[in-house]
Amino acid sequence: SLLQLLSNVLLWDGIVQEDMVRDLGLSKLLNRYLLLNLLNTPPGLDNIEKCNKVVACLPERWFQDLKSGSTLPELLNFCQHLLR
Repeated sequence: SLLQLLSNVLLWDGIVQEDMVRDLGLSKLLNRYLLLNLLNTPPGLDNIEKCNKVVACLPERWFQDLKSGSTLPELLNFCQHLLR
């Protein structure tokens, strides 16, 4: 249900101010609640599937102006989880 909520919040991108969407979606939902769930899920296909769903929710335009190998500051913890 957290993943569905994250997806719905991120759909407001372009309608509501981007800073507000990023704060609520990434800082609040992803980093506080969803990432905790991902960290407690055993490594395997289930965890990979959940991470893929998180990535699919993220608006592509947020990454267009980033340099190669960099990410949004709000996604650093999620990226570290993916690297593990």
